[in-house]
Amino acid sequence: MRNLFDSQLNTLHRKLIEMGSACETAIDLAVKALLEGNADIAHEAASHDREIDQMERDIEAICLKMLLQQQPVARDLRQISAAMKIITDMERIGDQAEDIGEIVPFLNGRTGVECEDIRLMAETAQQMVRSSIDAYVNQDMALVKKVISMDDIVDDAFDRTRETLIHMISCNREDGQYCLDLLMIAKYLERIGDHATNIAEWVAFSITGQHAKEE
Repeated sequence: MRNLFDSQLNTLHRKLIEMGSACETAIDLAVKALLEGNADIAHEAASHDREIDQMERDIEAICLKMLLQQQPVARDLRQISAAMKIITDMERIGDQAEDIGEIVPFLNGRTGVECEDIRLMAETAQQMVRSSIDAYVNQDMALVKKVISMDDIVDDAFDRTRETLIHMISCNREDGQYCLDLLMIAKYLERIGDHATNIAEWVAFSITGQHAKEE
């Protein structure tokens, strides 16, 4: 029975890595669409969201099968319970990448060049997603803590972006709608960072039985 559980757990880990990679790609496509002013690339981000939604359903089915067949306890149970929470956050990351892509066509080719921190937010959020899944697979508390600390980078970049956009509006009110659209994009990236932090906290729970913030 243990060998079967370990085999199913390896499958679960592989599927989570694939879903995390799909989330990274969705973020990358959405931000690339913005930086290049390319609506076609924005549509690609939407197609990745559908793929991520299917991955969530597939992983949920694996988790339920493991719960019913193996009736795990203690750390084994926490790993499966955490995985079911993690995929919910990853599905929302896919949604928010799609939301960014949906805004891009309304920017009329403008690329957010005025807000360099948007690129930093995207790169940091992608790294947070990748590292949080690695932390789960390797049960690595040090990496959990690193991911949680990286959220400050995203939050600080969002604050700077907001101040930049407020200044732009004060200088030229005709840029109001454009600035609001960029602010929404930055907010979605900030939320992606929050979801990656949630994932890291669920990883901490799977390892210790407590969320990292409760330690």
